[in-house]
Amino acid sequence: MISSIYAALSALWIVWLSLGVIKVRRAKKVRLGDGGEPELQAAIRAQGNATEYIPISLILLVLLELNGAHVVLIHLGGIAMLGGRIVHAKGLLTDNLRYRVLGMQATIFTIIGLAVGVVVYFMLK
Repeated sequence: MISSIYAALSALWIVWLSLGVIKVRRAKKVRLGDGGEPELQAAIRAQGNATEYIPISLILLVLLELNGAHVVLIHLGGIAMLGGRIVHAKGLLTDNLRYRVLGMQATIFTIIGLAVGVVVYFMLK
């Protein structure tokens, strides 16, 4: 299944973000919570946002694939989802509002597109 590629890449992305949280925690000597540290708050939210949006995107991507969508649509959905999450995290971690907005737009539009695609391909069966 093609969607498994994007599931694996998303898992690696979440691990990378998690390691970023650990790195900042150690540097700032914060054991629990965010310690009021803006850098740690950003790292925690970058990881949290990924874990909030990636699962539903992957579920929809798998369902689209299982409903027989064309391979190109599966790749476009996976690339758009993962790209949106990477751009959004970069915006959070560098305090760049433009990247945050672009990343969220890519994510939201991808989720909508995947959801519509699942319904359409289901109805065509």
